[in-house]
Amino acid sequence: QDQLQQKIICPGPVTCLTASPNGLYILAGVAESIYLWEVSNGNLLAILNRHYQDLTCLCFTDDSSHFLSGAKDCLALVWNLYNVLQAEPSQIPDPRHVWSRHSLPITDLCCGFGGPLARAATASLDQTAKLWEISSGELLLSVLFDVGIMAVTLDLSEYHMFCGGMDGSIFQVDLCAWPVQRDRTFQTERENGKVFKGHRNQVTCLSVSTDGSLLLSGSHDETVRLWDIQSKQCLKTMNHKGPVTNAFIVLAPANMFNPEGKPSVPLPKFSRHLHGTESSDEPGAEGVTLRLGLHQQEPGQSYLEKAERMYSQMYSTREKNLVGDQEHLTIQVSELEEEVSNLRKINKDLFDFSTRIITKPAK
Repeated sequence: QDQLQQKIICPGPVTCLTASPNGLYILAGVAESIYLWEVSNGNLLAILNRHYQDLTCLCFTDDSSHFLSGAKDCLALVWNLYNVLQAEPSQIPDPRHVWSRHSLPITDLCCGFGGPLARAATASLDQTAKLWEISSGELLLSVLFDVGIMAVTLDLSEYHMFCGGMDGSIFQVDLCAWPVQRDRTFQTERENGKVFKGHRNQVTCLSVSTDGSLLLSGSHDETVRLWDIQSKQCLKTMNHKGPVTNAFIVLAPANMFNPEGKPSVPLPKFSRHLHGTESSDEPGAEGVTLRLGLHQQEPGQSYLEKAERMYSQMYSTREKNLVGDQEHLTIQVSELEEEVSNLRKINKDLFDFSTRIITKPAK
């Protein structure tokens, strides 16, 4: 029997919602703002206002270190969670990357595996799906379709990208196809074996099983379909009483089928005000505030700032080693040329000595 564990009132209509894989944080999109809550105590840690129109999608990296946001303003932003947590409530941290290559609202986001080194996919009404590298922010691939794309996901091995269209079609894009092209056009008539056909209205959500054999899709035609990826055949259709807005495959918790199983810790009431700005008269307002990198209120660099500075120094040293200083390279070349000359001389001496021994007349 379904039981409501906690009813949480948000500051406005929630357009998208996600939880960090480690279970510590909740993200919600309310209008053009991103709200970040801490699950354990319900504190509102940050309100991020860097989008210009309503949020449409949010997702975390698999290690919970970064999260991505997409909105109707055609922008996808990559945020470093620890920078967001470290910032003062009065400051809005800068996103790590701003992706502005879409020309119409972004409809869906998907993040692969690898934490900050992962790849992320974005879908848009501009009829394209794009693949990005989170670490550098570079665009790796852009695929143009003949319909707007409403949903996107990657399989576990990231060999394929699946895109759900407004006409109900689901397209399978091979990410390892040869030749490698940054800009591709998906021509349905030529790639008929890579299209899932069955939905009669726009596809709103996609999810791939962990073994990469099954694809789950939800649509506004009020059905959820389970597909065999290899044959593109629909294995099962589940009917609903309204448009399906979200569906995904997840491993069942250990106590899911235990009738006595109950949540061990109830969810707290989520705060509607930034943590640290509530009045001290409220019950439960007392407590200890911890901020990453701010151990003492003394001037100086925080731990994260020192780590970032050290990383930039290491990176610049690495680049210098890779590219090399021109003068250093010149010295190296001259030394190598001198060594080659010495080796040639030794080789010639050995050859002459061997020739004299071989051609020496016998006594």
